[in-house]
Amino acid sequence: MNAPDTFTASSASRAKRLRDMLVSDQLEFLMEAHNGLSARIVREAGFKAIWGSGLAISAQFGVRDNNEASWTQVVDMLEFMADASDLPILLDGDTGYGNFNNMRRLVRKLEQRGIAGVCIEDKQFPKTNSFIGGERQPLAEMDEFCGKIKAGKDSQDDPDFSVVARVEALIAGWGMDEALKRAEAYRQAGADAILIHSKLSRPDEILTFAREWAGRGPLVIVPTKYYSTPTDVFRKAGISTVIWANHLVRGSASAMQSVAKEIHDSETLVNVEDRVASVDEIFRLQNADEYTEAERVYLTASQAPRAAVVLAASRGAGLESLTADKPKVMLPIAGKPLLRWMIDGFKKHGVNDITVVGGYRADAIDTAGIKLAINERHGETGELASLACAVDKLRDDTVISYGDLLFRSYIVRDLLDSEADFCVVVDSSATPAVGEDGAAAATPRDLAFCSSPDTRELFGQRAVLQRVAPSVNPIEPERVDGQWVGLLSVRGKGRERLQQMVAQLRLRKDFDKLDMPALLNALVAAGEQIEVLYVHGHWRNVNDLEDFRRAGDFAHAQTSFSSSGTGQGND
Repeated sequence: MNAPDTFTASSASRAKRLRDMLVSDQLEFLMEAHNGLSARIVREAGFKAIWGSGLAISAQFGVRDNNEASWTQVVDMLEFMADASDLPILLDGDTGYGNFNNMRRLVRKLEQRGIAGVCIEDKQFPKTNSFIGGERQPLAEMDEFCGKIKAGKDSQDDPDFSVVARVEALIAGWGMDEALKRAEAYRQAGADAILIHSKLSRPDEILTFAREWAGRGPLVIVPTKYYSTPTDVFRKAGISTVIWANHLVRGSASAMQSVAKEIHDSETLVNVEDRVASVDEIFRLQNADEYTEAERVYLTASQAPRAAVVLAASRGAGLESLTADKPKVMLPIAGKPLLRWMIDGFKKHGVNDITVVGGYRADAIDTAGIKLAINERHGETGELASLACAVDKLRDDTVISYGDLLFRSYIVRDLLDSEADFCVVVDSSATPAVGEDGAAAATPRDLAFCSSPDTRELFGQRAVLQRVAPSVNPIEPERVDGQWVGLLSVRGKGRERLQQMVAQLRLRKDFDKLDMPALLNALVAAGEQIEVLYVHGHWRNVNDLEDFRRAGDFAHAQTSFSSSGTGQGND
């Protein structure tokens, strides 16, 4: 007995795989694609074949779906789609782009480009989309259309190449009897399958046709209008193949409209960057083998290996009701742990070597994709002691972070782009202030005093950190330039000097109680130039229950906050 066939790119041609789907006793599905990128997305989603939609391909060209794009332009686009995905493609070939002779040439050109089949409809050339005044559209003469089918079948070299005949009689208002008559004639002319189309919001016509058709050949449907019909109804009706005909182009259009409007209205990218695919994801979808070389040219900051240390040893004062069985860093924020938001933010910019310093309930920390260091004395020590658990192992440029942060991804990107040995992120919107009612607003922690303020008019100005303090001296008040958000980058020779400074501070009797601002102040006192990267919101920390609630909103919606608390999302 022969082993059962398995249909993969290596064991069967694309045409053979499509043919097997059409004649399968299981309901099969084709998903619309309109260019190389969407073809690759269809493959990654798990579909077995692609519908080369005439509407979608016309739309991505920016023209109408009535043969305004020439058939050669369509075939050129199909070549990109075939290169981008190994899936079989069934082309929506409109009317065959002319008479029988055009059909013969079309089939030969499709086979040359590895296209698995073509679907042609019995309307007149040039065609108009079926849903635009469908009942007013004339149909082709049945005998002429049969001749076009025969011409296509006689022209194919691959015996598995499929010609699907699309019956438009129901759309055009010619009735069920005409639809069945035409379908049978097309089957006898050599069509490999019949596509029956309907514009009704219920599947009644389709189900009646399927019942009368009685399995004479493979039956294909496009449920664009009757989309709410349960799929099992199609299975029970004996449908062979369902085509999801235009949803990727429609989905991309609505997404592009939303993003374009947001950028136009806000005149900034910060509100959309975390809601769209990253540039790296586009590179991946492009299958760009030259990416490494392109990275050397365009992303020079990413050449050296980069690491991160996340200080996550605390339970979280003020969060005890939520952290009985987990550390603060594992609190769920909009569906995933706070730590995972941070890890994803780092990895998005090539920071893949991530060490998390745990302490309280370190056993509950998800270690996927990270290294875990333990501060065994977390209950009696501070932030600097936690850093000391990992600092001696630093070998690469490193970002050191508090373990309770959410941030827009551009903040990490800009921090990594800094060429300074030391760089800190300071939020210039978070300063001691008076509320609208005259009451003192909440005072952020880790106040930053810098060499110059963030005027925002002089974007890119260089400022250096002078000190970090918990509060302003009321006797001799100073200008506060913002709040250190808890992000410090160390690169080059700065890494060794950081290790030396931590070693020096270890000699102090109060070392166990020292925090990260103490380290920053010690570096400044030693003459280190700590560059300041100013931001204006777009981050949030989690210090108490109110912060926890707002963090969920921040992560979920990724929209700006206007509250006066720390980490507000001002533009």
